[in-house]
Amino acid sequence: MYKKIGLFIFIAIVGILTYGYCSMGKKNVPAIRESKEFLNPPDSLDPLEVEIPKIAQKLPVIRHIGYAFQYAEAHEQAYWIGYELTKLETEKAYDRTDNFIPDPMVSTGSATQADYSASGYDRGHLAPAADMGWSQKAMEESFYFSNMSPQVPSFNRGIWKRLEEQVRSWAIVYDSIYVVTGPVLTQGLPTIGPNKVSVPKYYYKVILDNTGKDKKAIGFLMENAAGKGALSTYAVTVDRVEQATGIDFFNKLPDGFETKIEQEICLPCWTWEITKPANGVAEEEDHEENSPSSEGIKTQCKGITKAGNRCSRMCSDGSGYCYQHQP
Repeated sequence: MYKKIGLFIFIAIVGILTYGYCSMGKKNVPAIRESKEFLNPPDSLDPLEVEIPKIAQKLPVIRHIGYAFQYAEAHEQAYWIGYELTKLETEKAYDRTDNFIPDPMVSTGSATQADYSASGYDRGHLAPAADMGWSQKAMEESFYFSNMSPQVPSFNRGIWKRLEEQVRSWAIVYDSIYVVTGPVLTQGLPTIGPNKVSVPKYYYKVILDNTGKDKKAIGFLMENAAGKGALSTYAVTVDRVEQATGIDFFNKLPDGFETKIEQEICLPCWTWEITKPANGVAEEEDHEENSPSSEGIKTQCKGITKAGNRCSRMCSDGSGYCYQHQP
């Protein structure tokens, strides 16, 4: 008799505990799902984080909703900004905030508005605000000063903006691309502001189309000055950008494949016409109060190409040579 009662009580307790555990699990599912949706963009990111490059310095990778980076404290800006950009993310859902603020995740402290005020330079986005219009949080974080670099206004609002538009077009055409962008940081650069923010001489972008059969990569090196001409004249191999920056891009790809796409450049393989997003983009216009301190006079590079012709690039460097033919 007592054994039967005990068995009945035991079964009842197990049943109550099982029901409670299952109910609790069901209640937690929406919270877990909501958390994952908040942390990730609306598309699925590559778990290998192909956009995260490798640098010599042992620094933490700081991750925001829309992009990741490693911070160069000596220069008060990022060594690189990396992110995946998809066709869906090019469609405008949120407007620019234009609220430039220090980055709370940079433990050493990022640059501030005081560094750029009356400097003659724009607060140039590395990851464009127009690439972050798919999320309110991503848009807000695109205005952190860790994502800014001092750019000559005619560069920021001219050739650099054109390149940003071209990259967004490629995200639409190829469905998904990986972008890594940043300043070329070297010793002895001029600085602005109380935090001595370095003013880069050159900027870069490297883009990887890792979809379909026609996988390819391309790099760009641009002088921080007014630029003219076709974007393709600024195109270089990814290897060339690695030489200029000391950064190892797309190192998570299989070695043989990485070597192949980084040492070659196929301009006809890329679509150079601009394709607009279905729902527009967040405007990329910076209304800066500063005017350029000095743009320099641009002249044709004195360098000679491998084919024996004079380089067609225009530059304002005092030596008379573009970045590729510096003596």
